[in-house]
Amino acid sequence: MALDPQQALFTALLLRLRELHPKDVYDTFLPPKGTPYPFIYIGNSTMIDDFGNKTQILGTVDQTFEVWHDDPMKRGTVSALLGEIKKVCYEVQRTNGFSWSVDAVTQNILPDNSTGTPLLHGLLTVTFRLLGGQDED
Repeated sequence: MALDPQQALFTALLLRLRELHPKDVYDTFLPPKGTPYPFIYIGNSTMIDDFGNKTQILGTVDQTFEVWHDDPMKRGTVSALLGEIKKVCYEVQRTNGFSWSVDAVTQNILPDNSTGTPLLHGLLTVTFRLLGGQDED
Protein backbone atom coordinates (compact mmCIF):
# COMPACT_ATOMS: atom_id res chain seq x y z
CA MET A 1 0.00 0.00 0.00
CA ALA A 2 1.37 3.42 -0.97
CA LEU A 3 1.83 6.13 1.64
CA ASP A 4 -0.39 9.15 1.36
CA PRO A 5 1.52 12.40 0.72
CA GLN A 6 1.19 13.70 4.28
CA GLN A 7 2.60 10.51 5.79
CA ALA A 8 5.36 10.29 3.17
CA LEU A 9 6.47 13.82 4.06
CA PHE A 10 6.24 13.20 7.82
CA THR A 11 8.29 10.00 7.54
CA ALA A 12 10.99 11.69 5.43
CA LEU A 13 11.30 14.55 7.93
CA LEU A 14 11.36 12.20 10.93
CA LEU A 15 14.03 9.95 9.45
CA ARG A 16 16.29 12.85 8.43
CA LEU A 17 16.02 14.56 11.81
CA ARG A 18 16.74 11.26 13.57
CA GLU A 19 19.88 10.89 11.44
CA LEU A 20 21.04 14.27 12.73
CA HIS A 21 19.86 13.80 16.34
CA PRO A 22 19.42 10.06 17.01
CA LYS A 23 18.48 10.39 20.68
CA ASP A 24 16.72 13.76 20.66
CA VAL A 25 13.79 13.49 18.21
CA TYR A 26 10.32 12.41 19.30
CA ASP A 27 6.95 12.09 17.59
CA THR A 28 3.42 11.00 18.51
CA PHE A 29 4.01 11.58 22.26
CA LEU A 30 6.21 14.00 24.15
CA PRO A 31 9.16 12.18 25.73
CA PRO A 32 8.94 10.77 29.27
CA LYS A 33 9.91 12.71 32.36
CA GLY A 34 13.66 12.81 32.85
CA THR A 35 14.46 13.09 29.13
CA PRO A 36 17.51 15.32 28.69
CA TYR A 37 17.06 18.74 27.10
CA PRO A 38 17.12 20.05 24.47
CA PHE A 39 14.89 17.79 22.42
CA ILE A 40 12.87 18.03 19.22
CA TYR A 41 9.23 17.02 18.97
CA ILE A 42 7.57 16.58 15.57
CA GLY A 43 3.99 17.60 16.25
CA ASN A 44 0.79 18.23 14.36
CA SER A 45 0.51 17.68 10.65
CA THR A 46 -2.43 19.08 8.67
CA MET A 47 -3.06 18.42 4.98
CA ILE A 48 -5.41 20.48 2.84
CA ASP A 49 -6.17 18.91 -0.53
CA ASP A 50 -6.54 21.06 -3.63
CA PHE A 51 -9.02 19.51 -6.01
CA GLY A 52 -8.01 21.62 -9.02
CA ASN A 53 -6.42 18.67 -10.85
CA LYS A 54 -7.96 15.31 -11.85
CA THR A 55 -4.72 13.42 -12.43
CA GLN A 56 -2.43 14.44 -9.55
CA ILE A 57 -2.70 14.94 -5.83
CA LEU A 58 -2.11 18.60 -4.98
CA GLY A 59 -2.40 20.62 -1.78
CA THR A 60 -0.50 21.85 1.24
CA VAL A 61 0.77 20.30 4.46
CA ASP A 62 1.36 22.34 7.61
CA GLN A 63 3.92 20.55 9.79
CA THR A 64 4.80 21.72 13.28
CA PHE A 65 8.08 21.14 15.07
CA GLU A 66 8.83 21.99 18.68
CA VAL A 67 12.16 22.42 20.42
CA TRP A 68 12.26 22.39 24.23
CA HIS A 69 15.12 23.49 26.46
CA ASP A 70 15.28 23.60 30.26
CA ASP A 71 17.70 26.55 30.30
CA PRO A 72 15.95 29.78 29.25
CA MET A 73 19.38 31.36 28.82
CA LYS A 74 20.10 28.98 25.88
CA ARG A 75 17.98 30.81 23.32
CA GLY A 76 20.81 30.50 20.80
CA THR A 77 20.73 26.70 21.10
CA VAL A 78 16.98 26.65 20.49
CA SER A 79 17.35 29.04 17.56
CA ALA A 80 20.14 26.91 16.04
CA LEU A 81 18.02 23.75 16.29
CA LEU A 82 15.08 25.51 14.66
CA GLY A 83 17.42 26.66 11.89
CA GLU A 84 18.63 23.11 11.39
CA ILE A 85 15.03 21.86 11.13
CA LYS A 86 14.26 24.57 8.56
CA LYS A 87 17.29 23.49 6.52
CA VAL A 88 16.03 19.88 6.53
CA CYS A 89 12.61 21.10 5.40
CA TYR A 90 14.07 23.17 2.55
CA GLU A 91 16.03 20.12 1.36
CA VAL A 92 12.94 17.93 0.96
CA GLN A 93 11.99 17.91 -2.70
CA ARG A 94 10.61 14.40 -3.32
CA THR A 95 9.07 11.74 -1.12
CA ASN A 96 7.63 8.47 -2.43
CA GLY A 97 6.72 9.96 -5.81
CA PHE A 98 5.45 13.28 -4.46
CA SER A 99 7.11 16.64 -5.21
CA TRP A 100 7.34 19.35 -2.53
CA SER A 101 8.45 22.91 -1.94
CA VAL A 102 8.38 25.02 1.21
CA ASP A 103 5.70 27.69 0.91
CA ALA A 104 5.98 29.46 4.29
CA VAL A 105 7.73 29.21 7.66
CA THR A 106 6.62 30.67 10.98
CA GLN A 107 9.08 30.56 13.90
CA ASN A 108 8.38 31.46 17.54
CA ILE A 109 10.57 31.24 20.63
CA LEU A 110 8.75 31.78 23.89
CA PRO A 111 9.05 31.10 27.60
CA ASP A 112 7.06 28.21 29.05
CA ASN A 113 6.08 28.01 32.70
CA SER A 114 3.89 24.89 32.41
CA THR A 115 6.26 22.84 34.58
CA GLY A 116 8.06 23.55 37.84
CA THR A 117 11.16 24.34 35.76
CA PRO A 118 11.18 27.39 33.48
CA LEU A 119 11.50 26.18 29.89
CA LEU A 120 12.24 27.75 26.56
CA HIS A 121 9.89 26.60 23.79
CA GLY A 122 10.70 26.95 20.11
CA LEU A 123 7.78 26.45 17.75
CA LEU A 124 8.16 26.10 14.00
CA THR A 125 5.32 25.71 11.51
CA VAL A 126 6.36 24.87 7.97
CA THR A 127 3.87 24.93 5.11
CA PHE A 128 4.84 22.55 2.32
CA ARG A 129 3.26 22.86 -1.11
CA LEU A 130 2.52 19.48 -2.73
CA LEU A 131 3.46 20.19 -6.34
CA GLY A 132 2.29 16.88 -7.73
CA GLY A 133 2.50 13.16 -7.57
CA GLN A 134 0.34 10.11 -7.60
CA ASP A 135 -0.26 7.22 -5.26
CA GLU A 136 1.38 4.12 -6.66
CA ASP A 137 0.10 0.71 -5.56
